[in-house]
Amino acid sequence: MAALFDPLLIAIVAPLAVALAIGCGLPKRWSVRLAYVGFGIPLLMALHVWWHYSAQTPVSGYAFLRQYSTGLDGLGVSLKLGLNGVALPLFVMAGIVGFAAGLYAIQSQAERLKIYLMLLLVMQGGLMGVFASVDILFLYFFHELALIPTFIMVGVWGGRDRGYAAMKMTIYLTLGAMISLLGLIALYARSGANTFDLIALREHLARFPLAEAVQRDLFGLLALGLGVLVSLWPLHTWAPLGYGAAPSSNAMLHAGVLKKFGLYTLIQVALPLLPAGHAHWASALAWLAVIGNVLIVGFVTIAQRDLKQMIGYSSVMHMGYAFLGIAAGSAVGVGGVILMMVAHGLSVALLFQLATCIHHRTQTFALDEMGGLARPAPVLAALFVAATFASIGLPGFANFWGELAIFVALWKYSPLITALAVSGVVISAVYGLRAASRVFFGPATERMNEVASRQAPSDLRWSERVPALVLLAALLFIGFWPRSLSPAINPALPASPVAAASASR
Repeated sequence: MAALFDPLLIAIVAPLAVALAIGCGLPKRWSVRLAYVGFGIPLLMALHVWWHYSAQTPVSGYAFLRQYSTGLDGLGVSLKLGLNGVALPLFVMAGIVGFAAGLYAIQSQAERLKIYLMLLLVMQGGLMGVFASVDILFLYFFHELALIPTFIMVGVWGGRDRGYAAMKMTIYLTLGAMISLLGLIALYARSGANTFDLIALREHLARFPLAEAVQRDLFGLLALGLGVLVSLWPLHTWAPLGYGAAPSSNAMLHAGVLKKFGLYTLIQVALPLLPAGHAHWASALAWLAVIGNVLIVGFVTIAQRDLKQMIGYSSVMHMGYAFLGIAAGSAVGVGGVILMMVAHGLSVALLFQLATCIHHRTQTFALDEMGGLARPAPVLAALFVAATFASIGLPGFANFWGELAIFVALWKYSPLITALAVSGVVISAVYGLRAASRVFFGPATERMNEVASRQAPSDLRWSERVPALVLLAALLFIGFWPRSLSPAINPALPASPVAAASASR
């Protein structure tokens, strides 16, 4: 019986099966009840593999390894599932964020709730598949499966400028996905391994590395396509607009989880297979990230007067740190990026949920029209301040460890770039604390008094508190016990990509 139990496959299939059941015409009451199962099972499977990971005997660095025939095995395409130390933290994060987003969606009372939940469940199934896939083609397939509902949800349930936002997201993300696919296919063709299996590709290219010029071109192609998906400056403008228009649960899943696909693919595929390409592009990547994402986007974030847009720009800014960790080209830097991706996914999802909770009580996202919300909603205020501290990187939250590791690795790469990057922490503190001050503390504005005269703002209901507390608990747990993830991550980062590049020459 144990041989039939595959937690990775169950985590992928369960939300997709529930989505199919809802789409086949279940009554709304049963659809909502079944949705709890669809979002709950991936979380349980994620916690299961997290708990049992250390007891597994890895095969080529992967635990829970299973392979399923697709009928295309002769072309080197098979559904191969497994988790290494890079995938495990993100798989767990996807389960946690998906559960929180699902709980919030179920209580949201959105129009056409059945279709809304069905699309979100498809997105969740795709996300679990992204981080469980060992086959590169299925890695890409599950990303596209999770991406398609985003366009629909923004266009149908989005807020202001949703039509324009959905169209811009579609153009940018489709273009980025196509460029990424071209790079992955080119890697398959040039490797000579005749397989998309990441384990087999690593073993083959370790014996027969690609020429330096080929690595340079392939890494550049992948960095361009994946950079669009991650919102690398200056190809980032779709992200703040899209997140500002997206319905809350969709923004939580996309900004928190799906956006990590590009960074994850760079770490899992590009760095180990194309070390000479990384060495060539690292400097350009570092300067784009620190000047564009951290400084330019950081100052643009300070200038925002819309709370949801501010969180969207903040998300883009923090992706700059992740690119800097990758550019640093060390195991410490890449390990820091993995920790930061997990922490950012949890904290940005929490901020997007709380921003919508604020909107429900103020009827606006305009920071200049808010004030004094801490008195009627102290729990909301406490959670928002905690989420802001986490985003800034305060010790005690998971974000601190990721940023610290990235800065340590970056100092060895370039003290100048490190100094510029660290200034981003000050920028984060400015816009984050200013937003908390304007929303919750200080005198209430005329608009707030007008809204309160019609209906006094209330504190968070338990249906709103539970998803927020799930995310905050995960941030604090990893923040106080980073060793809950680091023993799995460390063996997956055996050597510096720069050192590997030197060895391949």
